[in-house]
Amino acid sequence: MRIRIVAVGTKMPAWVDAANADYLRRLPAEWRIEWREVRAEPRGASRDAEVWMQREAARIRNALSDGARIVALDERGDDLDSIAFAGRVRDWQRDARPVAIVIGGPDGLDRSLLAAADERLRLSSLTLPHALVRVVLAEQLFRAWSIGSGHPYHRGDPGSR
Repeated sequence: MRIRIVAVGTKMPAWVDAANADYLRRLPAEWRIEWREVRAEPRGASRDAEVWMQREAARIRNALSDGARIVALDERGDDLDSIAFAGRVRDWQRDARPVAIVIGGPDGLDRSLLAAADERLRLSSLTLPHALVRVVLAEQLFRAWSIGSGHPYHRGDPGSR
């Protein structure tokens, strides 16, 4: 399975990189996860959020793999628990296309990018800091693998023990 995570924003704190590396290192070799960071549009008084998001969307599109399933993280996306997310990941594996998970900038994702996405997911009903979204996503990808492989890491459901 090939997953490219395209995230707006660069230079995350060291703890983010360390946590992501830890979760992704635990995955088997056939799970190839690649991070691509794209520069956030500088915010200022001269433009509005729509313009910023459009410019970020152009950078995101340039970072996507050809033919990839686009999964946009969006606060209005499907709200899945970990078991359902693991099922969704299994569906992606069966589809055999590369997957691109897209994390927007401070204002979210441009409407055109959301419309072009194959699916939209929300990670939480809570508002999460951008850096933490990356760690939560990495952890949930590891958890999805652990659920699918029967690994004891996931203990959130009595049926999974």
